[in-house]
Amino acid sequence: MLATMLVSGFISRLSLAGLEIDFHIPEHISAGQPVAGRAVVRNAKRWMPSFSIRLAAEGGNQISEPLYFPVIPGHASAEGPVQLRFAHRGIYRDNGFRFSTRFPFGFTERRIHVVLRRDVLVYPSIEAQDGFEKLLVSITGEVEAQARGAGHDFYRIRPYEALESSRHVDWKATAHTGDLQVREFARDEDLAVALCLDLDAHEAGTEWFEHAVSCAAFLAWRIHERGARLLFFTQEYSCETPDDGAVFEILRYLATVNPQRGKLDPPPTEGAFRVALTSSPERLLSQGWDSESPLTMIVGPNGEPTRSQRAI
Repeated sequence: MLATMLVSGFISRLSLAGLEIDFHIPEHISAGQPVAGRAVVRNAKRWMPSFSIRLAAEGGNQISEPLYFPVIPGHASAEGPVQLRFAHRGIYRDNGFRFSTRFPFGFTERRIHVVLRRDVLVYPSIEAQDGFEKLLVSITGEVEAQARGAGHDFYRIRPYEALESSRHVDWKATAHTGDLQVREFARDEDLAVALCLDLDAHEAGTEWFEHAVSCAAFLAWRIHERGARLLFFTQEYSCETPDDGAVFEILRYLATVNPQRGKLDPPPTEGAFRVALTSSPERLLSQGWDSESPLTMIVGPNGEPTRSQRAI
């Protein structure tokens, strides 16, 4: 029996030797959202197969369920689907994983620990949280009020979309098709929303700052989806989204941003509707945000707009 246990341990150890791991995952990953990928396990041994291999994550819940490989031939690879989930934004380094096997007799389980030498960048969550949708509706309403009537040239009749004003409904086309239709006019100039994140949040704490970063990511993504021109600003960074790729630059920045002290100057964007996420609305108002632009919304720690004014 002792000899059998020794042989079992030796074969199990040999079966686990030479195993390497890699992942094929999407380029864009957001915190809290499940991501479909594929795990690739390589057997670096020249001729000996590895039997009954189980792969699981360590130090986190990146893999929802362990993977099982009955056999991995020598000098070959095996892969399987995985669902990954990252709880927080940031750069994930030195992710730990565990290979285990009960081969050949199943008396004991032997394990080895491996580290994935690869950085994984995770964006903030772009899913709606408490108050995010309400804030987006407020911003959309202000932008709609700014944009409607700016164009005079008829462009097309199209189906009604949620949150649009009813005064643009074309009732003749609606009666003809049976569905709400609206008249769309060509805009004289592009819509623009200047989204500003105040990094000076030391008095508010880490929890508020993380909430504000998630709110900024949500608003940037949804405003970009709606086709408005987006300008994003902080004390140290600025970016404009004239194309599809720029919004990911903003999300990459938000993935690693940290609080820092400093004045948040009003962005030099004439005609843009400005939205500022800050832990101290009074500080921004004292720094000229109240008078610099006739179109400004300042959102305080509770998520409610503390100052919103429109051009008359």
